[in-house]
Amino acid sequence: MTSPTPHNPEEMDESHPNPWLEDDDESDDDDEDYHEGDEPSDSEGDELTHQLLGQLLQEEDDYHEGESMEFLVEVGSDDDDEGGEGGADGDAARSAIERRIASLISDASRRAGLITQREILNLLRGRSLGSLLNDDEEEDWGYRIRRRRHLDPNRFPKVPSDKGRELMNSGTFGANDISSPLNKKKRLARRILDRELGLGDGAYRRMNQGVMAQSMIPSTEPEMIIHYPDNVYSGQFSADGNFFYACVKDFQVRMYDTSNPYNWRHYKTVTFPFGSWTLTDATLSPDNKWLAYTSIQSNVCLAPTDPNDTGDPYTLSLTEHGSQRAGYRGTFGIWSVRFSGDGRELVAGTNANALVVYDIESRTVLHHIRGHDNDVNAVCFADKSSPHILYSGSDDTTIKVWDRRSMGDGREAGAFVGHIEGLTYIDSKDDGRYLLSNGKDQSMKLWDLKMMYTSAQFVEKNPRQHIPYSEFDYRWSRFEDDDWFPHPDDNSVVTFRGHTVLRTLIRCHFSPPNSTNSRYVYSGSHDGKVYIWNMDATLAGTIDVREATAKEKALPPDYRPYYVRRRFGGWSAIVRDASWHPTAPFIAASALSGWDSSYGTVTLHGYNEGNQDEGIPAMCAGYDETLRPVNDIPTI
Repeated sequence: MTSPTPHNPEEMDESHPNPWLEDDDESDDDDEDYHEGDEPSDSEGDELTHQLLGQLLQEEDDYHEGESMEFLVEVGSDDDDEGGEGGADGDAARSAIERRIASLISDASRRAGLITQREILNLLRGRSLGSLLNDDEEEDWGYRIRRRRHLDPNRFPKVPSDKGRELMNSGTFGANDISSPLNKKKRLARRILDRELGLGDGAYRRMNQGVMAQSMIPSTEPEMIIHYPDNVYSGQFSADGNFFYACVKDFQVRMYDTSNPYNWRHYKTVTFPFGSWTLTDATLSPDNKWLAYTSIQSNVCLAPTDPNDTGDPYTLSLTEHGSQRAGYRGTFGIWSVRFSGDGRELVAGTNANALVVYDIESRTVLHHIRGHDNDVNAVCFADKSSPHILYSGSDDTTIKVWDRRSMGDGREAGAFVGHIEGLTYIDSKDDGRYLLSNGKDQSMKLWDLKMMYTSAQFVEKNPRQHIPYSEFDYRWSRFEDDDWFPHPDDNSVVTFRGHTVLRTLIRCHFSPPNSTNSRYVYSGSHDGKVYIWNMDATLAGTIDVREATAKEKALPPDYRPYYVRRRFGGWSAIVRDASWHPTAPFIAASALSGWDSSYGTVTLHGYNEGNQDEGIPAMCAGYDETLRPVNDIPTI
């Protein structure tokens, strides 16, 4: 879940050298400004920083930003009592710093000097207040900040990607449209006419059908907006498109019948009992009869999707000792879970740097492998038709390939290297070859199993040596382009950039073969959009979920008082997950939305040639989580 940065800001001590910091050219003994015991972690600036951070982090509000506070900052120095010119200079410097803090706080918010917790944490992330407040980056309270080394401005991946273009021309990822003098809308109409008339040979008709499918990219204007009382962390269609589930932070999974993609029907809600913080993931069994879902603990809930089965979900303990006691020594939290292709096993990625393979029928743990150096945020199988090859993506920046038939020795079959920050998600094309990953380095990558490093090659290359220790924390900070560099051992095929992977584990996917001809890859984003790319890394389209959800007429009644007070000021949407319907031109986007992202939405976006709405119900209609129209909800 976390990046290579320590979980606790107070743990960022000198045991983790910062690659952007360097000591003075002179030795510490010769530096008149250096005093033993005056390291930055012990300075008064850092003490103030840590006190404020400690107060802010006491109640695990690292995921909340709605509350505000007023505070007074005083800046002190060890030589306050010294007179003379140095003392006057120190007073002037401190006065300048205090003015700088006041300016930052007043500029950070329009709320009469109030500043949100998230803004405070962004302000205080540095090792001392001076590192953020001094305009001169060369010298700062006992240590110097190293200027970033010169970076090649051409280091970013080429767009369009030559390798991606080769894939597009190969036919593996869709068909190439034949140039036509007709405009885009008329071209689609002509293709539909050709299909209805049965023109052309078999190859032409197959190409014609594929190009029609891949040309129908959903747009921003939503078909409907479903509002939830808490953040929506994931939402996916089933493989046949007849089912959609939404995992919400309130520990409930809502299930919907989507056999008619134009007319959804809510039919069941299941709960994770005694969950921790939020639901983290869910997965459908291959026959759609069971839903496995997880929280930040070592149990998996297994619920039947049959609406007539109203019993409690089964609880499966993935700990080797089988304990279900929360907090029991040896337990862990689960970030990701997937059914095997035959539905007999579950594989899970955990915050114990491990992946777990669990046999459902015998209720036993088959493998518990500590295969990474940090949290395993995502797992998946290479091919739905085979349970043998699986992948794991970790905050240690690597993807590892595992063969179920040889996992007994705890060693991976191979590895992918190329991200320079932790991974947030991985998705398989389900063809046993191609894999997609999202990373906190603000990039998405396509991988080919034929290009993986073997276990021996991975050990020999030691790719982690090229990744310096990083203080970047995706939950609070922005990742700067100056911090991005191509990994020397990168064995990915195509790199996609443009979206933002911040605050939460944002997901990415391949587009489905039937409704899109496997043409695209897409991802959620912190900036409230769904980004859709061609395989050559060019942008095929975007869906602005923030704009789509900011509709007054679609707001539930209990939102109205906030709207009257704030309008849509502070309204945001962080798209954590998106799902392309397998047979229809729809994308369902799951988001942390609302004022300060305190609520949740699922928005359904369809292909539309124009802005005029002739359908019933009208577009942009709002619903609650049971699909009751907001206009029918009584005001409390």
